[in-house]
Amino acid sequence: MAAKPERRFKVVADNRKARFNYEIGEVYESGIALTGSEVKSLRAGKATIAESYADARGGEIWLINSNIPEYLQAARFNHLPKRPRKLLLHARQINKLAGAVEREGMTIVPLKIYFNDKGRAKIEIALGRGKKLHDKRETLKKRSWERERGRLMREKG
Repeated sequence: MAAKPERRFKVVADNRKARFNYEIGEVYESGIALTGSEVKSLRAGKATIAESYADARGGEIWLINSNIPEYLQAARFNHLPKRPRKLLLHARQINKLAGAVEREGMTIVPLKIYFNDKGRAKIEIALGRGKKLHDKRETLKKRSWERERGRLMREKG
C-alpha cells in the first residue's frame, strides 16, 4: 500500500488554551459557512478562537464568539466580526455532539481554523470536559517535569 502524502494546510487560528482548560475527547473536522470578506480576512491570517465555543441550536451547530476582523478592502460589503457562524457537519455528527452536550455536560471546543489542501476553510472541533483547578496544576507539573527531563537528558548525552 502506498504511503499517504502528507497533508499540507495553512493554520489560521489555533486555540492553544483548549488543551489546558479541557480534557479533549473526540475530534471532528467541520466546514464553516463564511461570507467572502470573512474568507479574505482568514487568508490574511487574522482570526481568534481563544474564547469561542460551539453550540447546538435548532438541529444545527453554531460557532459562537469567534472573532474574524473586518476585511478593510470590503468597505460596505463587510461582515460583523463576532457573528455566529454555522458549522457544516453531517446530521449524525450533529446529533452525537448535541447529545453529548445535553446528557454529559460536555462542551464543543474549537481547536483550530485552517485551509485544507483544496483551499477550503475548515475548523477542527472537539468534545471537551472542563478541567478542575487541581487537574490544571497537575498538567503544569507534568509539562515542567518533561521539560526538565529533556534538559537533563541533553546534558547527560
